[in-house]
Amino acid sequence: MKHPRFDVDLAAVDARRAEHDFDPVRPGETFTSAHEEFHELRQKCPIARSQEYGGFWALLGYDEVLAAITDIEHFTTSRQNAIPKFAFTGVRPPLHLDPPDHMAYRRVINSFFTPPKMRAIAPKVRAASVELLDPLIDRGWADVCREYAHKFPAHVFAHFFNLSVETSQLIKEVSGAYVDAIQVLDHEVVIRLSKRLYEIAQSVIDDRRAHPRDPADDLTAALLDAVYEGEPLPEAMVLGCVRQLIVTGMVAPSVFIGNMFVHLSKDPDLQSRLRAEPVLIPAAVEEFLRLYSPYRGMARTAREDVVLGGQLIRKDDPVALLYTSANRDERIFPDGETFILDRPNIGRHISFGRGTHSCPGAPLARFMMRVTLEEALARSKSFTLAGSPEMAIWAEWGTRSVPLDFVRA
Repeated sequence: MKHPRFDVDLAAVDARRAEHDFDPVRPGETFTSAHEEFHELRQKCPIARSQEYGGFWALLGYDEVLAAITDIEHFTTSRQNAIPKFAFTGVRPPLHLDPPDHMAYRRVINSFFTPPKMRAIAPKVRAASVELLDPLIDRGWADVCREYAHKFPAHVFAHFFNLSVETSQLIKEVSGAYVDAIQVLDHEVVIRLSKRLYEIAQSVIDDRRAHPRDPADDLTAALLDAVYEGEPLPEAMVLGCVRQLIVTGMVAPSVFIGNMFVHLSKDPDLQSRLRAEPVLIPAAVEEFLRLYSPYRGMARTAREDVVLGGQLIRKDDPVALLYTSANRDERIFPDGETFILDRPNIGRHISFGRGTHSCPGAPLARFMMRVTLEEALARSKSFTLAGSPEMAIWAEWGTRSVPLDFVRA
């Protein structure tokens, strides 16, 4: 039987939906194994099918991922925006809202990631990086993930959100356990820890009400002060937005920073060149972002039957957006498995998404990565791997542990 709108055979579509050519959680993942699998799959099927997590489509190709994240007519974030599904405890704007409703929150958030705001926080970000890196490099050995990458975001967010470092570290600890529970599908723990994160978010809001801050200088205060269509933003939605914001920026930097150190440990010539020419570090960060994109479990849900990359996606089917794979797609990035400094089309990478729900925190994330490399390279003569990296599992891609031997400059 043919589809009423598309020239496709429904029996063939159903047979394809029952196939399983992609396993998102393979034991013993190494620093290269996932990318090797993605490279192989892209040659065969830029849209793969998995029966894990209730069944989903895995978008591996660049064009396919870009189409899904920019086609808001056919794909929504309001039903399922991550694989596996774990948003059981409320709506968290702006990610859980579609246009135009999400703009009430996005407009406020965007105003805190402007160049002047980034310049204002820059000295504190750099100071936090130096404070954490210096003793590790002095010691000569460190797990750069556990002792730096897992701590640095908490210090940055303490300054950015006007929180105490203790509160920010608590958020980091709870959000880390929350992500671990998601990965093993422990829904009871996911719900319990999500509620704990809501409690922390509520405490931040309560503090802003009790001790008002200038909405021009405090994101939580700005959300409380915002007006949309003549009305204040709903309290439950402000809570959900703060809950989303305090967690989202904690996870990706923690797994990404170690990736840069692993690569540089294996490429001493690049290490030396970036030390000699630190002006090249921003370009290196962009290529690291392309090559080691940490997101592979973000998702969209089809609003209706739609053809994507020649494949019929049925209404309500979730699709995983494998930025980790798409950014190495040879159709867009020739020799995509290779680090190329000053890659001509590096601006096309989609590590921070694109369009409606692109990451508003990208400017701060880029600065955090640049400062990390600048300070680590300036303070060290060299660093080498002192053991095998330990990898995160789906839905992030990246390192959880990277032991390094440092030689102080």
